[in-house]
Amino acid sequence: MDTNSQSKFGGWVNRRVMPPIMKFVNTKAIKALQDGMIYSLPFIIVGSVFLILSQFPIPAVAAWMTESGWGAFFSQAYTATFGVLSLWAVVGMAYVYVRNEGFEALPAGLTSLSAFLLIQLMQTDNPLKAAMANGTGNLTAKTVTTNIDKLPQAMQSLVNNPVTGVFNITWLGGQGMVGAIIVGLLTGWAYSTMLKKGWKITLPEQVPSSVAKQFTAMIPAGVILSTAMLVYAGFKTFMQTDLLQYVYKLLEMPMQGLSDSFLGAIVIGFAVSFFWFFGVHGGLIVGTIAGVFLMPNTAANAALYHAGKLSLTNGAHIVTNEFYNNFINLTGSGITIGLVVFTLIAAKSTQMKTIGKIELIPAIFNINEPFLFGLPMVMNPFLAIPFFLTPIVVAISTYAVIYFGIVPPLNGVAAPWTTPAIISGFFIGGWKMAIWQACTLGISTLIYFPFAKKYDQILLAQELAKENSVA
Repeated sequence: MDTNSQSKFGGWVNRRVMPPIMKFVNTKAIKALQDGMIYSLPFIIVGSVFLILSQFPIPAVAAWMTESGWGAFFSQAYTATFGVLSLWAVVGMAYVYVRNEGFEALPAGLTSLSAFLLIQLMQTDNPLKAAMANGTGNLTAKTVTTNIDKLPQAMQSLVNNPVTGVFNITWLGGQGMVGAIIVGLLTGWAYSTMLKKGWKITLPEQVPSSVAKQFTAMIPAGVILSTAMLVYAGFKTFMQTDLLQYVYKLLEMPMQGLSDSFLGAIVIGFAVSFFWFFGVHGGLIVGTIAGVFLMPNTAANAALYHAGKLSLTNGAHIVTNEFYNNFINLTGSGITIGLVVFTLIAAKSTQMKTIGKIELIPAIFNINEPFLFGLPMVMNPFLAIPFFLTPIVVAISTYAVIYFGIVPPLNGVAAPWTTPAIISGFFIGGWKMAIWQACTLGISTLIYFPFAKKYDQILLAQELAKENSVA
């Protein structure tokens, strides 16, 4: 495609394709989804540290952790942070939605949390199982035989301390994410709408503002929670389930399956570069939309890793949020580390050598805006092929090495997206994944090199022509 054709195609995309996409991305709901999910990030990262410590990758250390009891402590910390991911999301989304509408936002976030808990079916806890499972959480023939002496005490505990119901923590984690999004956004919308219509209790000016604000929230909160109760009653009475489980089976499982497919990996790899090529933040758009389904994949893998059952046969996912962050966006959108390598060892034009030096340090931390806008990569037909091709090749090859068991599935640990390559690979999948990440850097270099060489020759010719014209 020549430069003129490229320009016409870019103009068509900017006129026809980008406006509806940007309109969608900038809707109130998507902004609340995007910014609200960020509130869960500290708990994901801190929880990932506890997850690593609870299942330490060195067997001798892991055995000591278990024997000393520290493994159980770290497991508790993981469960209370990463393990209840949907709780942080449901609060954050309602909070951001109402905040963006200009109202006191914290009561909306708390209302959303209450509604999210309200719509769940309680499950019966079994004190007998807890007493007999010897801390493993699994009641098996072996644990019963080993702890048979505890049976009288366990039976007495069951009689004296019946547990009528507990929240199923499964639905507070990744499996409840789509339900959390629905509840969070609907709560934010309904809460804001009622306040706009004046559905609030107004107290005299003499009442302290901190107290008056809580009465302002009372009517919207009452309406939302009453509605949530009716939803809970309807699902339990007529369908013997709850909204979260229904949504999971109807929407989340199919979408997780699609996002976790070979085709899903390719589409995600292509989409990031596609948007960036036209100057739109591809990582932001794709991360917001795909993250809704990739985050539960991550949480599911984390739960399997925490239980010591991480494998594809046990239901582990290949394409997770870390697949997106630490492979498709490795060293920046388009995986441009190969271009950095070229500029440092083979570039002859002043422009490429200068931009390459500027980009080196940011690239180590997966930031490549100096290349995207300074080289540039945006609307550059000479570098379009490697910019599109590299993430697709890496997505396909990474999917393949996990699928065929060459490297293990990603363990659900959420390494911050700025974590340098190879180091992040070790955190998210062990030494094999670190080696594979190093291989992807080589793939990027091989793909970019011939195209970068040709572009460098063009830039060098332009620079020489400019010098000669000045002389």
